Amino acid sequence: MKSRSKEESPVPVPARANPAGEVRARWVWVEPTIWTDRMLSALEKGVRGGRWHSLIDKVYDPRNLESAFRRVQRNKGGPGADNQTIEMFEKNLTRNLEWIHVHLRDRDYTPQRIKRTWIPKPGRKRERRPLGIPTVRDRVTQTALRNVLEPIFEHDFAPHSYGFRPGRGCKDALRRVAALLARGYPWVVDADLKSYFDTIDHDLLMTRVREKVADGRVLDLTRRFLNQGTVEGMASWTPERGAPQGAVISPLLSNIYLHPLDKLMAENGYEMVRYADDFVILCRDEESAERALEIARRWTEEAQLTLHPDKTRIIDARERGGFDFLGYHFERGYRWPSKKSERNLRDRVREKTKRCHGYCLERIIRDVNRITRGWYEYYKHSHKNSFKSLDSWIRMRLRSILRKRHKGRGRGRGLDHFKWPNSYFAKLGLLSLHEARATDGQSARR
Repeated sequence: MKSRSKEESPVPVPARANPAGEVRARWVWVEPTIWTDRMLSALEKGVRGGRWHSLIDKVYDPRNLESAFRRVQRNKGGPGADNQTIEMFEKNLTRNLEWIHVHLRDRDYTPQRIKRTWIPKPGRKRERRPLGIPTVRDRVTQTALRNVLEPIFEHDFAPHSYGFRPGRGCKDALRRVAALLARGYPWVVDADLKSYFDTIDHDLLMTRVREKVADGRVLDLTRRFLNQGTVEGMASWTPERGAPQGAVISPLLSNIYLHPLDKLMAENGYEMVRYADDFVILCRDEESAERALEIARRWTEEAQLTLHPDKTRIIDARERGGFDFLGYHFERGYRWPSKKSERNLRDRVREKTKRCHGYCLERIIRDVNRITRGWYEYYKHSHKNSFKSLDSWIRMRLRSILRKRHKGRGRGRGLDHFKWPNSYFAKLGLLSLHEARATDGQSARR
């Protein structure tokens, strides 16, 4: 074999990687048109005085506004109070983005009113919760603002906070809870903040934003979004407290507001897991749990928030009863879908399996599978026997349809199990949650 010449020899790998490249790799999610390598290095090393100046020009940078619109476009969503859709905004995109640029630059950007609508609460019949829908223009501006602010605060957010943060999600929080229970932290403070998003104090929130941001124009824009009015039907008002659920900037602001609680619990040595306003504190003994609850209660009172008196409790996860967190129920070393989560699934399946449906059974099964597949993907880490009753119930719904089509009445039961056995629905492609869990369990043991 012909030997390589010196010129053909591979270039040796540097002993040390490019520091700028290392920093960029840790912040791959930030908006690159704003956050240069130099800014990211300053973010990690710390800026003089700990506060950031001269940020507004980065908010209204045309490249940032263009990127912000593309994010809004990907997230979809309906029109706000001005009835302008994303498609309508895009038809005059250059002019619309220029309008935002000019008004932010000239300090006269005024947010439009938020349209309030009501959506059903998952798993609760006849109960609804409010959702605020900003206009497309305001969603673009809020996204551009978030692109600038989020890395500044994200750098110091606690590792036990998982909600609405880059690279983190519900499953990460659930894994952390399961790990702590397994490590001997069975006493749980199951906390519930009453109407959290509606009770955030604007002055306290702005105080926390000012701890890291010194640019008065960015602070003013943030305050304007907090103070923007709301419209519902013919009524309109300006809320004095809260951050509207549905606004782009609200999740970041809600994490900023609760960050001092995260720090306080960590400084006192408590294992807390928080996802937005939903959090649990896991302790080794009951006495520690009582102290943790008292600390949390004092802090929430100072922050002008309220722990729900009926939903906040201390429980021993080794005993019957357990606790719910992010859709799962934890009890005696196991977890499975909470009653609320299962009720939500059943409500959705009911809509697809009404006995009066005129669709063929294959079509109905496809519709059911679309629901159950996504649901199972989230709850597949449940105990292996968690899904048997759900499978039986879904097949009962399908047998009831067949029973009606054969001039029968009532639910599918009795001899219907012999007429249409489980294998009948399996051949038609019905997803079995129990069998899917068994298959996943075998794969995990390999």
